[in-house]
Parts: sequence; C-alpha cells; structure tokens
Amino acid sequence: MMARLRPLLLICLAAMLSACASSPSSTLGELPRTPQATTQQLLQQADSSDPEQAAQLRLAAADQSMRQSNPAQARSILEQIQLDALKPAQQIFALTLQAELALAAEQPRKAEQALQHPAFERLGELPVEQQIRTQLIRAQVFEATNQPLAAARERVFTAPLLSGQQARDNHEAIWKLISALPAEQLHGATEPDLAGWQALAASLKQAGTVAQQQRAIDDWIAQNPQHPAAQQLPEPLLKLRELADQPLTHIALLLPMEGPLANVARALRDGFLAAHLQTRQSAGQELRIELYDSARLSSIDDFYRQAEAAGVQLIVGPLEKDLVRQLGEREQLPITTLALNYSDAGQQTPPQLFQFGLAAEDEAREVARRAWADGHRRAIALAPRGDWGARILEAFRQSWQETGGTLVAAEPLAEPVELANQIADLLQLRNSESRAQQLSSTIDTATASQPSRRQDVDFIFLAATPQQAQQVRPTLIFQYAGDLPVYATSHLHAANHDRTQYLDLEGIRFAETPWLLDSQLPLRQEVERKWPQAGGSLGRLYAMGADAYLLAPRLNQLLALPGTQLEGLSGILSLNPQQRIERQLPWAEFRGGEVERLSDTPIP
Repeated sequence: MMARLRPLLLICLAAMLSACASSPSSTLGELPRTPQATTQQLLQQADSSDPEQAAQLRLAAADQSMRQSNPAQARSILEQIQLDALKPAQQIFALTLQAELALAAEQPRKAEQALQHPAFERLGELPVEQQIRTQLIRAQVFEATNQPLAAARERVFTAPLLSGQQARDNHEAIWKLISALPAEQLHGATEPDLAGWQALAASLKQAGTVAQQQRAIDDWIAQNPQHPAAQQLPEPLLKLRELADQPLTHIALLLPMEGPLANVARALRDGFLAAHLQTRQSAGQELRIELYDSARLSSIDDFYRQAEAAGVQLIVGPLEKDLVRQLGEREQLPITTLALNYSDAGQQTPPQLFQFGLAAEDEAREVARRAWADGHRRAIALAPRGDWGARILEAFRQSWQETGGTLVAAEPLAEPVELANQIADLLQLRNSESRAQQLSSTIDTATASQPSRRQDVDFIFLAATPQQAQQVRPTLIFQYAGDLPVYATSHLHAANHDRTQYLDLEGIRFAETPWLLDSQLPLRQEVERKWPQAGGSLGRLYAMGADAYLLAPRLNQLLALPGTQLEGLSGILSLNPQQRIERQLPWAEFRGGEVERLSDTPIP
C-alpha cells in the first residue's frame, strides 16, 4: 500500500513546488517550506527536480534533520547545496542553519563567519519568525565569542518581536549579559533600551550594601518607568529586593576546633571575627555570630535542623572536604551555606551552596592570565607529583590554551637529584651539546661552545614548595637557561623573610594575596598584634577568614550581578557559574633577597 502511495506523494510535492515556482518571484526569493514528508522523501524528490526546486527541498530537509537532533545529516545535506546559486532569502536560511550547527559543534568562530554574509543585509524583509531565529543565534554567537555587549545589543533589538516564554528567557538573558559587563562598558549606548539596561547595572555596581542597591533599583525605576526592566524586574533583582527586607542578623560559623584541621580553623575563625569587630566598630552593625565545632557533629542534617530552629540565616563552613561533599549531594539545603572548601569537581550542588577556598587552581589560571598579558605565548609547566599537582597542571593547561597559548610540555616536578636532568631534557640542552660534539669531531678541532636552550619556550610555569622552588632557579642558571622567566603560584613563598632563601628564588614572579604583600593593611596590623603568625604563611588563612565575612552578606548580590568583583584580602573575589568564589591575585617578584610587589599592568 505504502509503495503505491509514495509516487502520489511525490507528485503532490512536485505540484506544490511547481505552483511556488510559477508564482511571481522577487529578487529576495522565498524561504523553504517544509511539506508533510520525511527527510528521505524530500531528498528523493530533490534528486529529480530542477536546481531551484532541489535547493528548496534540500534546505527543508536539512532544517528538518536539525530539528530532529541529527546535525550530522543536516551538515551533509547542506554541503550538497550551492550557496551562491540561491536567492538572498534562501541564503539567509541556509547560513543561519550553518551557524546553528557550528555553534552546536562548539565552533563559534565558524558560526560567526557564516553570519557575516552580505545576504543578511536583507534580513528585515523576511518574515518575523526568520528574523527572530537569525537574531537569536547571532546573539548566542556573540556571547560564545566573548562579545557580551554585542550579544546584549542583539537581544535588546530582538525583544520587541518576542512573546511568551521566549520573551521572558530573552529578558533574563539580557540582564545576565549586561550585569556581567565591566564598569567601563556600562555607558555610551545610543539605543534607549540598551542605555537603560546599562544605567541599571551601573547604578547597582556603584552601590555597596543590599539596602543601597535596593534604593538604586527604586531610583532607576522612577527615572525609567517605561523601560522593559522597570515593568518586569529580572529574577536576580527580585531576589535582591527580598534580601533588603530580610537583613542578615544571625550567622553560624561551623569549624573543626579539634583534630588535624584545628590550626587552620582557628586562623579562619580569628580572621572572620576580626573583620566582624572592625566592621561593627566602623558601621555599628548588629550581627549575631555563633560558633559550632564541626569535629563534634554526629550528623550534618541534625546540625542544620538545630541551626534552622535557632533562626540562623547563613552558615559559614564547614571546612572538612567530606562534609562539603555531603552537602553537595543534597538537592536542597534549608539554610544558605558558604562552605570553606570545595566539593568534587563536576559535582551538581544545591542552589543554596556556595564554595570558597584558597584554590591553587585560581592561581594557576592567574599565571596564565598574567603571562599572556606580559606577551608570552609558549610555556613549559612543572608541578609536584600527586593529585594536587595534577589539578594545578590541568587548570593551567586549560586556561592557557583557552587564552591562545601553547603548552610545549607539562610534567611532574622531579626529585632534586633528577631535577637537573629533567630541565636539561625539557630545554633540549643535551641536543645542543651533542651538536657541538659532532661539529668538533667533524673539523677535528676542540670547539669552545656553550650549550644553548631551545628557543621555542617563553617561560616556565612553576607550582612548588619553597624547598622545591629553591632548586629550580639555580638549576636553570647552571643549565644555561637563566634568562628564561619563571611564573609561579604563591606556594613557593614561605613569607618568612629569609634572605638566603629569597636569593635562591631571585627573579621568580609569583601571585600572592594582598594580605601578604601589604604589611600596612589596617586589619592585618590589628590581627598581627594579637597573633604574630598572621604575618607569615598563615596570613593567607586569616585573609580568607576575613574575606568569608566580607562575602557573607553579599552572596545573593554576586548572584544578581555576575560580573561583580569584591576587593578582598585574599584577592579580588568573584562568583563563577558553579557558585564557587574565584580569586584574582596581585603579583610580586623576588629581587635582591626581598619581595617586591609588581604593577598590575603587564611587565615590559
């Protein structure tokens, strides 16, 4: 029966296309129509149609394949279509589909190229549905190629064409893009709606506290009553308004006061309470802080029930990774929590869980950022053996390659007795010596030559302890590679002011917390008077405790304004999409047996 119906169906398709072809056509052309037929039937008819009809059918088939989640087939079909032979409407349709396929394949540059065709100058002449489709994919491509302002502009331009859920999603996407922009990009738009979005984000970034941000929202609405965001506040700003009605007054600080983490916990606790005391003296803030010993917990769930009954609004802690992992496994938490450690990478966590720590991965990413800004492009990376070193190497590798750098080699740091051989191999010094020996034997004369290192490496990324790092710089000098810059994480800085040790690290540039680079910080001076060890390497933990206090009332602010940065004592703090606090650190260099802070601008 189906065999008899198939020819009839194909005749109907041919008649439909013939009717379209016989109607008057403009230079614009018509968009493909998708008859009630399978992809295979469309392609079969295309094989027996004239070129124009065949192109229409294949475009319809490619679009249908894409909608049926078969991108490989859609790409294959598009490759059979000669783009230059199409009219502008079909070119726009085909190129939009190409861009969608490229973006789905994580090839945003290819998608961007597809959308730059001259045919798009006539997009405004096409039906609204096609305009929406093209403009939304264009916005996504701008975002994927790190052009958030252009993406926001495209979405603002598209917004009047949208309705229903599509309009709501676009509205939220505009705010997500605009709120993440740096301050210098929050002005200058000539389009009224975009300028209004920029002004809203700018006013919120200038306000410090939740109450000040609430007033900024109200003032902006009063000045822009007809703006789309005034008529419907984005969801994060609605939550921010709720916060203003419920100020933070009760925190539970959950730390292990016994066991192997007790010293770390005490430094965190003292930094947190010192920041609280300083804030209370300057602002008269009323905030109740209760201390709980996580080492004595019988059940994390029992603790949450107890804290909820006591009216706790925020929990800071726990510190133990196992407890943080347990919290990460929950679908929901009854109380917003700022954990002072991290759950497993890739673990789906509840929306109430935020995570903060002195992550070595942050510093690895910071090295990549700084080295690139300093003009370097090719790196060798060294880190200790084991899980910690592997995580640092991977974080550096990912960040460096995303930036555009080349990682020539990445290896675990050898033991001191093997370090010289490892560096010689990495820098291909033995090849240089071998060439010199071959030359000498060829001319039968002793050749006075100094081994030379490979020239396709710009710098070494080093993650190491002070003792390990002390071996690296002298080894580089001994191996005729003393001119090779070394960028490192803070772990090589013991902060003990040992001139002899610092001379062994001469010239190494490293990321470090503001706390340990500025002895004149008022809170550091106050803390050091009580706990002198805060001026040494433990100072990083005191800084983290103080920054946990800084973050406590601002977590939902960071959610509402994703690009917000807080100047903390452990670094410049921001929130990533996984609700982990990331740090950007200042830079220093060992010079003449001292630590010298570097400018925030690239090193010449």
